[in-house]
Amino acid sequence: MYKSVRLSMVASAAVLALGLGSSAQSQTVSDMSFFITSVGSGKGGDLGGLEGADRHCQQLAQAAGAGNKTWKAYLSTATNAANPSATVNARDRIGNGPWKNAKGVVIATSVADLHSDNNKIGRATALNEKGEPVKMRGETPNQHDMLTGSDLEGKAFAGNLNLTCNNWTSGNFGKAMLGHVDREGIADTVFQKSWVSSHQSRDCTQPGLVATGGAGLFYCFAQ
Repeated sequence: MYKSVRLSMVASAAVLALGLGSSAQSQTVSDMSFFITSVGSGKGGDLGGLEGADRHCQQLAQAAGAGNKTWKAYLSTATNAANPSATVNARDRIGNGPWKNAKGVVIATSVADLHSDNNKIGRATALNEKGEPVKMRGETPNQHDMLTGSDLEGKAFAGNLNLTCNNWTSGNFGKAMLGHVDREGIADTVFQKSWVSSHQSRDCTQPGLVATGGAGLFYCFAQ
């Protein structure tokens, strides 16, 4: 009898611990305000424009249990020479911070912090909406290239540089500026270590993005 009671108590404690753990994990995910997309559009740099990219972020967040926030893709558009005010800078569309990943780690406290050397985006914190790490340099396949279309400050390039896959509507024409989410590259330079502006893609096709170490993934931030 005593053995039966003891086993029952152990089982109850295990169930309680499992429940508490699940609750804590759920709370962390609901507090999430930054993630890397677990999948891209599958169409290279054609994300359906900024609207389509934002929708992708929102849908992934919703599926993960964090759809109670407004999510925005960290993407710039090409400079609009005819209407400069229509130019979109990635840094201006993601809110004010702070931002946490799916494990509750703060990756930046503000826009200024995010674009400083103090930000915590890197190999240990680069998680998708499910809390899973992104495959990075040294892993197979390497998917550390993130679509950004932005310079080191998170701003748009000049309009004569199509580094946004035609404002994220082309799966063929143009190129994209990419960032290294693991802050690692083939050389010890500020660009190779940049999470936002490391190098250009070969083109805007899905195979072209894969060829240089990517998968058409991008960053999502909650406003």
